[in-house]
Order: sequence, then C-alpha cells, then structure tokens
Amino acid sequence: MSTRTVIPMGPQHPVFPEPLQLKLSLKDEKIVDVAPALGYVHRGIEKAAEKNDFTQNVFLVERICGICSFIHAVCYCMAIEDIMKIELPPRANYLRVIWGELHRLHSHMLWLGLLADSFGFESLFMKFWEIRERILDILEKTTGARVIISACAIGGVRRDISDEHLQEILTVIDKCEKELNGIIPVVMSDTTVKRRTVGVGVIEKEKAIHLGIVGPVLRASGIAQDARMTGYGAYKYLDFKPVVEESGDCYARAVVRAKETYQSIGLLRKAINQLPSGDILTKYKGNPGKAAAVSRVEQPRGELIYYVEGNGTKNLERVRVRTPTFSNVPALSKMLPGMELADAPVIVLSIDPCISCTER
Repeated sequence: MSTRTVIPMGPQHPVFPEPLQLKLSLKDEKIVDVAPALGYVHRGIEKAAEKNDFTQNVFLVERICGICSFIHAVCYCMAIEDIMKIELPPRANYLRVIWGELHRLHSHMLWLGLLADSFGFESLFMKFWEIRERILDILEKTTGARVIISACAIGGVRRDISDEHLQEILTVIDKCEKELNGIIPVVMSDTTVKRRTVGVGVIEKEKAIHLGIVGPVLRASGIAQDARMTGYGAYKYLDFKPVVEESGDCYARAVVRAKETYQSIGLLRKAINQLPSGDILTKYKGNPGKAAAVSRVEQPRGELIYYVEGNGTKNLERVRVRTPTFSNVPALSKMLPGMELADAPVIVLSIDPCISCTER
C-alpha cells in the first residue's frame, strides 16, 4: 500500500521568479493533488490608490508589475478617461500601442528564456535575453527608462517618439525578427523540448472556459479571446487577429507566445507606418465625478481589468485590479494532477505567473 507524501514547492524555487508555494500531494512520483498558497508579497497598492491624488496613481499602478508596467498605466488611464469623458488624440493612441507591444515583446522573450532555463538550456536562455536587451534599449532611448517607463498619462502620453527613433525601432525589430527566425524553429522542433512539453499540463477547452483562464494559456486551448479584439486604443485600425493553438498543453502555450513575438513585431510595423501627426495629450480640468468605469486591456499574460470609482474629489472611492495570473493560478489544480513531479516546474512556468501582479 503506497502512501501520499506532501511536498512544499516554493516559495523559493529556481523556476519561480517570485514567491509562490504549491503544496503537492504525491503518490510515488505522481502528483495527485495541489494546493496553491499565496500571500508573500502583498503591498496594499489598491488601498494606496484610494489615498493618492488620482493623477499620482498612474505612477503607482506601474509598480504593480515591472514587466507590463506601461500596460497597467494604460488600463488605469482608460478608466479615468471614461469617467471624465476625455477623448485622446489619434497619435497618442498609436504611441500607446507602440510602447505596449514593445512591452509584450520583451515580456514574451523573457518567458522564452526562462523556459529554456527550466530545461537547462543556458545558452538558449541567454540568447533570448540578448534579443530582449535590444527592446529594452529602445524603451530607454524613447522614454529614458528600461522597465518602468512612465510614458502614459491621463489624456494621452507624456512624450513623443521622434522620426529618428521610429526608424530605429523598425531597424531593431527587423534584426530581432531575423534572430528569432534562427532560434525559435529550433526550440519548437527540439526533441527534448517536445518530450518535456507535448501532452504535459493539458487543460481542455471546456475546462479553460469554466475556470475563467485568460491570455496565452486560454488561446493555447483553442479559444480565440484577446482584449485587443475589442479595438481599444489604435488596435481597431491594425487588423488584429489572436494567435490560437488547440492542444492546450505546455507546448501549445510556448508556441502561442513564440508566435505572438512575431505578431507584436508586425503590429509595431503597422502602428509606426500608420502613425498620424498631431498632439499627444488632451488637457483636462477637474476631478473624476461620482461615477465608475471598467477598462480591459491585454497584458502579455492575459486580460487585465481595472474598476475605478470616483467621488468628485481628487481621491478615488475605489480602485480594483483583476490581473491575469489571478485567473490562471487556479488552472494549476487541473494541470498538475496526474503529472510527474519532475514536470511541475515546467507546468507552473507555462502559465507565466506574476505574483506581484496577483497580490499587489
């Protein structure tokens, strides 16, 4: 008669960029049950957002997550702009798309590098991050910062991108695309990668819908859902179509993110080529009125939702954030059981967990 063993995976683990604990129940080497445990990095950001001036919150929400900081700021600003009926200049919408897709691009390349690292492919890990560095260099040249760029503002954006820098972005993404062409097909066809990912951590389409999964994890299970399909910002002019895979395993989730790097490069080219001239910021007066708004955008990890409620003063009544990892962590309870213990790090990594986002 075999007995069950409970092993705590985390909160510190080589594959975890941030603290998360999974209590894994094992029968021999098979996982039979999992219980996620959060609460290691709670920072009280939502409460702080109610104490700050609503304009200061643009900088606060960027600190929820560094990797997708600009997209957090965009989502918050969209909610305030909805309450205050602020219409953005067309150029500002395009600039938001450009910086947003640069963030998505460097986030996915960061993840692809971590995937390689989880297999022990250190040279491949460093190659993906070398390519990512070029995107961070572009962010630094256009905004003065590499990660938290503070370029978004209520009513538009704080700074413009010069024609010289726009041309440099096109040159850099051309080079990135060429280098990705040289390594992504190798990764996706590698025998070791397939043995560690194909059929591992499967989440079927029906379960994905039932659990409310979002982002690349959802699209890897055959669901064509992406907040960019709503056409917010300038996406309505860029002929956007989501990347979808069907198998719902770790391999499909890797393929979705790999293809989305190419998609982001394509969206950057379109946005730069269609970028209109004009103002980048709409001036406004007053405070958000007694009204509430919900805004939705697509983070690299999935759909991000902000609920913002004003009360007529410079302080907001309520700010509520629903992050993609919060939606995707429960899926681990369906992905992990039945898998080998050695598969757990790759499965957890496949949802691209961001605990700072989730706990705030």
